[in-house]
Amino acid sequence: MYNISQPFSANKIHKRLKQDMVNLSVNTIYNYLKFFENACLIYQVKREDLQGKRILKYDEKYYLCDLGFRQAIIGNNQRDITRVIENIVYLELLRRGYEITIGKVDSLEVDFVCKKQNKLIYIQVSYLLASEETVEREFKPLKSIQDNYPKYVITMDDVDMSHDGIIHLNLIDFLRDNEVI
Repeated sequence: MYNISQPFSANKIHKRLKQDMVNLSVNTIYNYLKFFENACLIYQVKREDLQGKRILKYDEKYYLCDLGFRQAIIGNNQRDITRVIENIVYLELLRRGYEITIGKVDSLEVDFVCKKQNKLIYIQVSYLLASEETVEREFKPLKSIQDNYPKYVITMDDVDMSHDGIIHLNLIDFLRDNEVI
């Protein structure tokens, strides 16, 4: 069974099934994913090339509509807590009315590119910024974006690690206050 604890793509599913010796075409997988989407089980999020300002085909991610499905099937949310938090932030951004894509800058990924009316923001999500490597991994994609729109990193950390114009937010503060973002 595919790991539903994290965002996934049709290509990742295809590669995994191929490893398990299951021969299923990518088109068939897309059809199944469309059924899940129509049944309100998952959301599809397209990937956007932030340099070329275009939507990329066949490089999307899917998020669960209700994390209770994950909890019911897998159990403990602690195992992939960053992915769970990413799904929570995605659902909250949807609730706040944002159109959301996944950003791509060269080989780097920006978790969420959020648009609402004339407002554009970029968001990275992680559990904790517990090491220099994690700080670098989360801040680097945002630093590489050469515009002046707001950039955020959302984590469970209590210590504010904002720098280089990138705002670090605590997840609870983000969820509690609709005016934060």
